[in-house]
Amino acid sequence: MIDEIFKYKEPDFDKLRKFGFVENKDRYQFEQQIVNGQFTLKVEVEKKGKVFAAVIDNDFNEEYVLHLQPSAAGSFIGQIRQEYDECLQKIADNCFNTVIFRSPQAKELIKYVHQKYSNQLEYLWQKFPNNAIWRRQDNKKWYGALLTVKCEKLGITGNGEVEIIDLRVNPEKLPSIIDNKKYFAGYHMNKKHWITIYLNGSVDTEEIKQHIDNSYKIAEI
Repeated sequence: MIDEIFKYKEPDFDKLRKFGFVENKDRYQFEQQIVNGQFTLKVEVEKKGKVFAAVIDNDFNEEYVLHLQPSAAGSFIGQIRQEYDECLQKIADNCFNTVIFRSPQAKELIKYVHQKYSNQLEYLWQKFPNNAIWRRQDNKKWYGALLTVKCEKLGITGNGEVEIIDLRVNPEKLPSIIDNKKYFAGYHMNKKHWITIYLNGSVDTEEIKQHIDNSYKIAEI
């Protein structure tokens, strides 16, 4: 539950304080009574962004966990689960900013494109909220895409997700660029005209910026 609510979220500590969180060493803490005061919901947000939540039974001063078990049913458990989710969602909506792309390279490239071309990422797919594109303002052609994909989709080892960038490239340069380690054939793009770059730092950021500039020029045609 909690991982889904706070997925792609980063805390705004000023907003946390205004919401009622209290700073305590390396984290912010918040408490709220739920289910007519029978339970206390305790929420902690680490300064690194990790969120923890616990429901405490006020009668026994012990943690209650049945609401975390999908198989647990009943109107009482349902009420606890509902108020738990609603409170956490309210905190996420009011105290956190949505940040889809978290790698240092992705953040630097988003900043670069905005400063140089005045383009913001466009999130076009409701089913794929972690995929976005850049397009030229004059002819509306795409010249870049930032995506979060599973390692296996890219053909690299690992079980998690990675961030990649898709860019246009001159077809005659493809054979000398693609190595299937740092550079790949365009993911979900025309593989004769697009490349994919793995944003793990293996390709220098300045080099990627040059590819962005080149892609922008190609999209002019």
